[in-house]
Amino acid sequence: MEKDIGKIKKNDFTDIVIRLDDFGGRPGVTIREFVTGDRYTGFTKAGVKIHAADFEKFKEMVNSIEDDDLKADESSESASEPKPRTPAGSKPKSQKTLDENTENPDDFDEDEMPDY
Repeated sequence: MEKDIGKIKKNDFTDIVIRLDDFGGRPGVTIREFVTGDRYTGFTKAGVKIHAADFEKFKEMVNSIEDDDLKADESSESASEPKPRTPAGSKPKSQKTLDENTENPDDFDEDEMPDY
């Protein structure tokens, strides 16, 4: 059984598709990305399966979201200024780690930290 419930446009090439299915004999709701492109058209691996047994809990969680929860707080800085991003695999300069040989955190010397 496969039944498309609906889709939401993500961008010019990708839609979010919600469908009922019973993949592997386990009925549930699947929410996945569907791409349309020159080299590939179809579902991607990105998505989630909500099994039928968990669907009521999923509905409760979604229905608990109020419209006001989705509105940006206009007084916060995050709405006007995006947070700086740290490249993958690197640490922010403000992040500190303990040396493996340091047993007591009070003995930690910040001057011995390498510059990342």
